[in-house]
Amino acid sequence: MKSYLIVGSSILAAIVGVTLYSALYTVNEVEQVVITQFGKPVGEPIREAGIQLKMPFVQQVNFIDKRVLEWEGTPSDMPTKDKLYISVSLYARWQVTDPLQYFLRLGDERSAQSRLDDIFGSETRNAVATHELIEIIRTTKDRQPLRDSSLTEAEKEQNIGSLVPISMGRLVVEQDIFNAAAKKVKVFGIELMDIRFKRINYNESVRPKIYERMISERRQIAERFLSEGKGEAARIQGNRERDLDKIQSEAYRAVTEIRGKADAKAAAIYASAYNKNDQAVAFYAFTRSLQALELALSQNTTLVLSTDSELFQYLQHTQASEPNPKN
Repeated sequence: MKSYLIVGSSILAAIVGVTLYSALYTVNEVEQVVITQFGKPVGEPIREAGIQLKMPFVQQVNFIDKRVLEWEGTPSDMPTKDKLYISVSLYARWQVTDPLQYFLRLGDERSAQSRLDDIFGSETRNAVATHELIEIIRTTKDRQPLRDSSLTEAEKEQNIGSLVPISMGRLVVEQDIFNAAAKKVKVFGIELMDIRFKRINYNESVRPKIYERMISERRQIAERFLSEGKGEAARIQGNRERDLDKIQSEAYRAVTEIRGKADAKAAAIYASAYNKNDQAVAFYAFTRSLQALELALSQNTTLVLSTDSELFQYLQHTQASEPNPKN
């Protein structure tokens, strides 16, 4: 009889233990709970942490995270208002504020992430399509660019190195997406905390055109530098040739002056030497005549001389003084 009582009490204790285990559950600080009975929610959501009680075996505990959760969008190609295709990726932060509505409409975080993909993607496309690319990239309207100080006035008038003016900016576009998406996710018991552009890249089909425009602007500046360099090289070359001509001219003038002084000095020496007496003067005249004769005569030279010229008399005297080969 005692053994039956022991077995019965053990079974009763086991049943009580299983019942208590099924009736009690723990809610931690980062969770909130929706109780369902036969698949339908019953009572109010439980938001406080601690040990809670439910109807055993009949009711089921559904835990929902109440922390701020992440959403990371995948890059997606979309056109801007100025018909430029860009690849956009976003990130957002959201939180479940109405767990009952969240459970009824979505059920779990996986379904919520899928629905957020659709909503955020759609609103991003709408916002990008209604704004130009520069409005999505730039943040401040009155930003002053750092322009190259070597730019000429003509290049400045062509807006090289200047920023295209904007009226809104990326922060306003992000706020538009936030406002539109927040209204749509609120019906799911979700509060949108923040949404931002994570990355904006040019589409592969657009990127070469952007690079070509950047290269064109840089090439225009480079060609100006090359033109200025060629002009400076031509100026240096001209100065070099001018200085060289000046040096050669001054050198030629110095040589001519030295040569003239040397000739004058030589003439003075000759004059001093040949004017000492009548014999020296006659000898000087004789040597000058020989020099003139050497320059004037060649093998087939024909001279027409007056009979009273000194050269004729000298030639006649020279011919008369030559010995007769017949003697």
